[in-house]
Amino acid sequence: MKNNYCVVLAGGIGSRFWPMSRTNHPKQFLDILGLGETLLQLTYNRALKLCPPENIIVVSNEIYKDLIHQQLPMLSEDQILLEPARRNTAPCVAYACYKIHVKNPQANIVVTPADHLIIKENTFVKAIKSSFRKAASEDCLVTLGIKPSRPDTGYGYIQFIESNKIEEDKRIKKVKTFTEKPDSEMARFFIQSGDFLWNSGIFIWTTKSIIKAFEQHMPETAALFAEGNKLYYTPDEAEFIKRVYSVCKNISIDYGIMEKASNVYVRSSIIGWSDLGTYGSLYTHTAKDENQNAVINKNALMYNSEKCIVSAPKQKLMVIEGLNNYIVVDTHDVLLICKKENEQQIKQFVNDVKITKGDKFI
Repeated sequence: MKNNYCVVLAGGIGSRFWPMSRTNHPKQFLDILGLGETLLQLTYNRALKLCPPENIIVVSNEIYKDLIHQQLPMLSEDQILLEPARRNTAPCVAYACYKIHVKNPQANIVVTPADHLIIKENTFVKAIKSSFRKAASEDCLVTLGIKPSRPDTGYGYIQFIESNKIEEDKRIKKVKTFTEKPDSEMARFFIQSGDFLWNSGIFIWTTKSIIKAFEQHMPETAALFAEGNKLYYTPDEAEFIKRVYSVCKNISIDYGIMEKASNVYVRSSIIGWSDLGTYGSLYTHTAKDENQNAVINKNALMYNSEKCIVSAPKQKLMVIEGLNNYIVVDTHDVLLICKKENEQQIKQFVNDVKITKGDKFI
């Protein structure tokens, strides 16, 4: 257990959850499920089942430093890695893994987003522990795959084949291909074929294996972060990271490493997972009344309304009549009313608000 680490990625903006999620207070710092804990806090508590508390590392943008300290006051300064700029997931994974490797070259790491929902936590823990054993026993990269329940076009897909070796865990398969967000026809084909899983964005590896993969597939990034081996855990680390982030490549770990590597495995799981990427996915996982309305914070009176998702500040009462299949989100300074079927337009709304009203409401 002492060699197990959890790296929590907490730097996203969550623009598809606007106006609930804002640049200065994005969705990972919100209690969007109305459970009394934010998504970041839920992720931290889940990580405690996998590794010692001192081995939980949160990577985020420097503008969220105070929020992280408020929500996870038990973290030390060395457990919060602050990025000076947004450079997607490959640099933040490199930062965390190179730094951890300096302290513990035997480290096993699970990388997980801070804003995902996992309902079956015991099943999740079992899957990660099995993946830890696989990653520790050979030079490989493991990702958690989710058995798809529908031909969703919003997720990436992983095609698997049988491993050419006898696996201790029969759910672990060799990865054949990654496919980003297919169209609906292709997604239906993937479901019917039976050899595709959703890509959860949760990864398991040793620091040795991921550093080797960076050296092979992203040598420039590897060279940049390796320069910091004598600076991590010193007062010079922040200045070094500022310099690295000014020049490092803006790319996801999926594109930069996982799609290129030949030693990638997937462990299939049914863990009650959602990336909570949209109001539609939030609606699916929120308790509903007899008319299938999902009211977060229980502060709305609904009349002649069905299948809506409604959120407002706890101190505000909403009275809604005659709406079917709508998203209604009220904040202290923005009101959004949008048909659920048109929620893909929210990103466009955000762009339009930025152009016409400036950053104040973003």
